[in-house]
Amino acid sequence: MTYTNITYEVETPMALITINRPEKHNAISLSTLAELQDAVAEAELDQNVSVLTITGAGGRAFASGSDLGEVQNRDFRKALEPIVQGLADQLERLPKPTIAAIDGICMGGGLEVALGCDLRIATHRSRFATPEGKLGIIPGGGATARLPRIVGRGWGMEMLLMGEPIDAERALNIGLVTRLIKPENLLPEARRMADHLATFAPFVPRTMKMMVNFGMEASTAAASMLEKYAQGALVQTDDAKEGIRAFLEKRNPKFKGS
Repeated sequence: MTYTNITYEVETPMALITINRPEKHNAISLSTLAELQDAVAEAELDQNVSVLTITGAGGRAFASGSDLGEVQNRDFRKALEPIVQGLADQLERLPKPTIAAIDGICMGGGLEVALGCDLRIATHRSRFATPEGKLGIIPGGGATARLPRIVGRGWGMEMLLMGEPIDAERALNIGLVTRLIKPENLLPEARRMADHLATFAPFVPRTMKMMVNFGMEASTAAASMLEKYAQGALVQTDDAKEGIRAFLEKRNPKFKGS
């Protein structure tokens, strides 16, 4: 598939999507959004891809937000469409782990894309914000739902109401990102993480994602029960038997996805 606003490449086991509008600080236009959704779908179908990473080109921004030139003329009917929220949902439902590799500005709709990913790593020069309130609007890509679940109600309210940027150190401290990396090591670290994730039995990451995402919406009792049933299903797989046998035999397991 040919893309204009992004690049898509596969270096097994990782697929890398790069938002490629550096002259616009990688602002997410509707056409960019459509390409991102197509690329995520392409990665989902590719058997050589175990992990999907999203980053931004240019070293100045992951994504500065939605393209305000388009938002300016957006009517109520258009605003009710999923738009960025649809991409974040797609990333969350993807049965493969996703990583947002953030270098620079990550704000507005760009932050909402990152919030849809399972893991977020960043460089020390990255900055994060939900500035929509200053524009007379609120986030529409899922930030009011996902951000408080990730960083807690207190910091979620701080970021959403105040709209002020926070630096990478603060983002690490509140759990918005989990690793701070030197810019030159950002993608190598994402690839190292992808290589590590690819060593697991294929059913494990997708089941882990499902347990966390569904479990966050359920009571502790319901989530715990769902977890036990999922574990009960996995323990009967050939991969589980191979994993336990390999551990006892002190060798690397050979998983087959069965």
